[in-house]
Amino acid sequence: MKRFAGWMLLIVLAVGSGIAVAQEKSAAMPPPKILVIGREYTKPGKAGAAHEKTESAFVQAMKKAKWPTHYLAVESLSGKSRTLFLTGYDSFADWEKDQQAGDKNAAFSADLARAWAGDGEMLSDTDGGVFQKNEEYSLRPNVDIAHCRYFEIGRFVIRPGHDQEWDELVKMWVAAYGKIPEAHWVTYQEIYGGTNNVYIYFVQMKSAAEEDQALAGDKDFEAAMGADGMKKMGELEAAAIQESQTNLFAFNPKMSYPRDEWVKADPDYWAPKAAGTAATKKKAAAGQ
Repeated sequence: MKRFAGWMLLIVLAVGSGIAVAQEKSAAMPPPKILVIGREYTKPGKAGAAHEKTESAFVQAMKKAKWPTHYLAVESLSGKSRTLFLTGYDSFADWEKDQQAGDKNAAFSADLARAWAGDGEMLSDTDGGVFQKNEEYSLRPNVDIAHCRYFEIGRFVIRPGHDQEWDELVKMWVAAYGKIPEAHWVTYQEIYGGTNNVYIYFVQMKSAAEEDQALAGDKDFEAAMGADGMKKMGELEAAAIQESQTNLFAFNPKMSYPRDEWVKADPDYWAPKAAGTAATKKKAAAGQ
């Protein structure tokens, strides 16, 4: 909701697997069917603490209104300096209800408008997109976002008229990586806000060490694919993929509006001040 309160003029963009869906009740859950991604590019020198300060106004507005829809913010560790805001919905109908509720809440809308005024000073550009989950192209996507810290996000642009080769290629990946227990990802197709035939995938990680493990697992993938499979894969990639890129993003709890389940599962990460206050009260009650 945070992004769309100001970006219905744009259509918003932001990632990932296991993004917040208000109706879900557990910290571990399947990724949402509809993913809305809002992307903000910061001006030079405006990233970090400066951007966190203006973003906190959105978080406070959400908390004040006790808004039921949550979002996750992730910041780029590679590529251009940018922040993605990820909001998930079970359906387009749920997204519409969220927007309608915001439009009817004058106080909430006013708080968001003030937040946008401050945040806009930090930004050089914004854009966004809407994505639909593709179950067939995903592998073991369920995640516990509360304990994850990074996303590897990949983007593929498919050549027009080469959907069949792409479909065959992805199914080869799923079959081969399916033999590697640690492999997992969720795939989405962009349906609004960008060029046609764009797919993105998210790999969630609890620590950067998982990236080391993934790189070390290349030999396992080649073994699962086999020599003939690797040759076929190269042919399909050349035929189907127009361009691709992969980037690494880190979660930012200060810019996120996390679900209660996430906070309860890891309060020191998602709400360190609240956790510290609770500890102080506990000590005081014990006479320490």
